[in-house]
Amino acid sequence: MGKPTGFIDYTRKPLPERDPKERVKDWDDYTLRHQEQELQQQGARCMDCGVPTCHTGMMLNGMTTGCPVHHLIPEWNDLVYQGQWKEALEREHERNNFPEFTGMACPAPCEGACVLGINEPPVAIRSVELAIVERGFKEGWVKPTPPTDRTGKKVAIVGSGPAGLAAAAQLNKAGHLVTVYERHDRIGGLLTYGIPEMKLPYQVIERRVNILQAEGIMFQPNTEIGKDYPLKKLHSDFDAVILCGGAAKHRDIEVEGRGLEGIHFAMDFLHTNTKSLLDSGHEDGVYISAKDKDVIVIGGGDTGTDCLATSVRHGCRSLTQFDIYPKKGTEREPDNPWPQWPVIHRVEYGHKEAAAVLGEDPRAYAVMTKRFIGDDQGQVAFVETVEVETFMNAEGKKIRKELPGTEKRWPAQLVLLAIGFSGPETEFLTEANVQLNNRSNVKAEYGTYRTNIDGLFAAGDMRRGQSLIVWAINEGREAARECDKYLMGETSLP
Repeated sequence: MGKPTGFIDYTRKPLPERDPKERVKDWDDYTLRHQEQELQQQGARCMDCGVPTCHTGMMLNGMTTGCPVHHLIPEWNDLVYQGQWKEALEREHERNNFPEFTGMACPAPCEGACVLGINEPPVAIRSVELAIVERGFKEGWVKPTPPTDRTGKKVAIVGSGPAGLAAAAQLNKAGHLVTVYERHDRIGGLLTYGIPEMKLPYQVIERRVNILQAEGIMFQPNTEIGKDYPLKKLHSDFDAVILCGGAAKHRDIEVEGRGLEGIHFAMDFLHTNTKSLLDSGHEDGVYISAKDKDVIVIGGGDTGTDCLATSVRHGCRSLTQFDIYPKKGTEREPDNPWPQWPVIHRVEYGHKEAAAVLGEDPRAYAVMTKRFIGDDQGQVAFVETVEVETFMNAEGKKIRKELPGTEKRWPAQLVLLAIGFSGPETEFLTEANVQLNNRSNVKAEYGTYRTNIDGLFAAGDMRRGQSLIVWAINEGREAARECDKYLMGETSLP
């Protein structure tokens, strides 16, 4: 702890942002960067607690608290304060293969668990995390370090999202020959096609993939396991396989009019937008456009916010986001104590942009969709809703009570469903006799990651269900350790 009074002397300064009215005119990173002195001050706010909770990732009350990869946060905060950036980078990479991904796109449960956050704004951990790794790339400290020896063992990774990339990076360090299979044309999984360019630029992903490739990892895009390459054959061709294919089965909404044109899953909207942008700068027109349309986004989470930001950049006419829950307060409720993730009202980047361009926060609270109404051509034209009250009954079951007289009809030519995922796509798994659990995820215990088939492991969203980038990295690293132990009888991987 370099400055004992740092948390008193300095106020929290999160990552600065570009002017919302200006940044919606392009697809560049919407954030700016701190000056070095500002970052050192933010590092100085870290108290190096005797019992820090920021780096102890766990689930509390169904939500993540602390960092699942157990980042050495107090250590690298202090090193930044001391100006020892290279040493800070080494500490960062000890527990996280990709701090640039989490630094840009993680919701930072570490900050929710920061001890300072009990009665003050928490340390700006994510800002410091990102600054360290960006400094590392700028100074040339992040460079390929291929293993000196190879074991001759071959491992296949299915999926190139954060879990797959983390597993591949760790197994390659152990000397195994690793091949990563990705069904899309670019590596990165949902990092590439699920998170918009202004939030996580593809060049950031590509930069890290190039490092991994130079270290000896082989990537096979445009290869869908189960379709282009049967899972049983993959399993027989390799000494071990880790399934990291994510949870890509969309949750749907079953109401009248669902089959109308103009109603899309949010991820299809985001995927086609990014692919067209990267392929041609949108010149090919092969994407779902929100231009001059009344857009309704159903779902109040991060994916819904990404849809808002994308729609504003397209030039939508109006924009509304339905949240089925009432508006939250700005302070924790009594039943949401520290160090739980703070369930409070937040204004994210997409909300700021929508408000700046269209004049108001786009969210409508405690609203439930009742039906979609179409025009004569079968195109969605309106969304009919009712306000609801949500409560738990005596059995702990969530109940939605419709409030009479609150029915409303909203104009809409584009509706985006951002209500999450129900699990992995399972057809190729059942064909290979891979057991699933009662949530349709691959059945593999946390900590061992072994499926019912010898030599076949599973990690990330495919195993745990839809979750955070940082949990995916955690599981990818841990599954790699268990896979290495399976192949070699022992392991030195963390």
